[in-house]
Amino acid sequence: MTQTPAALRDVKHTLHGFVELNTHREKGPTVITGGKGVWVFDEKGTPYLEAAAGMWCTSLGFGEQALIDAAHEQFTKLPYYHSVAFKTTHPAIDLAERLAALVPIRNAKVNFCLSGSEANDFLVKIVRFYNNAIGRPKKKKVIARVNGYHGATLMAASLTGIAANHAGFDLPLPGVVHVSEPKAFSNALPGETDVEFAARLCKELEDKILQEGPDTVAAFIVEPVTGAGGVVIPPAGYYDGVQQILKRYDILFLADEVITGFCRTGRYWGSTSMGMTPDTMTLAKGLTSAYQPLGAVVVSEEIYRGLELGSANLGWFGHGTTYAGHPVGCAVALKVIELIEERGIEAHVARVAHTFSKRLQLLRDLPFVGDVRSIGLMGAVEFFADKRTRTSFNPTGSFAKALKECAEQKYQLICRTLAGGDSCAFSPPLIITEEEIDEMFDRFTCALADVTARYSR
Repeated sequence: MTQTPAALRDVKHTLHGFVELNTHREKGPTVITGGKGVWVFDEKGTPYLEAAAGMWCTSLGFGEQALIDAAHEQFTKLPYYHSVAFKTTHPAIDLAERLAALVPIRNAKVNFCLSGSEANDFLVKIVRFYNNAIGRPKKKKVIARVNGYHGATLMAASLTGIAANHAGFDLPLPGVVHVSEPKAFSNALPGETDVEFAARLCKELEDKILQEGPDTVAAFIVEPVTGAGGVVIPPAGYYDGVQQILKRYDILFLADEVITGFCRTGRYWGSTSMGMTPDTMTLAKGLTSAYQPLGAVVVSEEIYRGLELGSANLGWFGHGTTYAGHPVGCAVALKVIELIEERGIEAHVARVAHTFSKRLQLLRDLPFVGDVRSIGLMGAVEFFADKRTRTSFNPTGSFAKALKECAEQKYQLICRTLAGGDSCAFSPPLIITEEEIDEMFDRFTCALADVTARYSR
């Protein structure tokens, strides 16, 4: 494929992430110049159905005028001010108040940042400060899960349980340990029921806590439903068991809602969908429908009281960022929350999720399709060279990569490959209609037939 002038300029000066750099330099990027609803357009005017909502995040679709107007209005009033050092703005106050009323954490306090990576990184700082303040200086380790994804900073990438994201970066950092992902399809023993599988993983978590020393373990962090690691939906009973164990050893439960928040799972919060009662939540992506960079750390009143105690003892709470509570980002987030309520997005997702799930299930019996799974409007298809024996393609991921490329280049469908196996994922804008869901899967099925024929030969 011949690179466009813009693509040539891009590879000359831009360092991209999550690509093989030599390949990217040779092929160049697709340059996206516009979008409307569930569609984006490249510089040639080619429309693509964006089945991944960018990066799980453009929940209200592209070109939403109400969000554009909210940003413009705030730009004309106050384009920037910070929310540190005894200063703040009305949008930051209003958004913190709205979030505190929405999250399943009583009397919550909100600390703003710019991304999910920052939110998870800052959360670890906050947990450390809290435990120091209340006299538990040894209680610092964080347990995360294999194939969980929590971001790209040094600490967030350490929490991430994907080996490819650690390679070359000397990660994970000390103080982060991982336990198995609750993916029954891959990890359940022969004949093991979901209940038995959940119990075994809970025992593994408790054994890890005892091995590390309960007085050294501060927290367990999870995505309610794993996103980039494979759209893994834990079995019933798993989180009930997890929460009993964490309570037993006085360990905080941290919910990474960066992907699952704001109705992605069919409920406002992934935690609600999965029956979780977390001590903290991290938010981003759907918070502004990605129209502005904004993230948030939400903590319980108990944690806040510890922070206040530590601040009094030290003379200040030594954490803050220049763009925390940026007024334009907060104004857009407030409008997102308003639109979610006005347009009944939560109910809409719950309704169209039936069509989404039905179309996914129709793929199950096709050659090479080993598993399909979904909740709300996030789903995945996992492939095997031999689905009967669950033999992977060599190299793992090659089938999904070929499928993604075929879908995009031939059928103008943008989907994602996943770290958790040879998988493709779907997370379209939440405004997608049932007709658009059908078109999305029609295009994907055509691409799958093409790639299946190629591999069958």
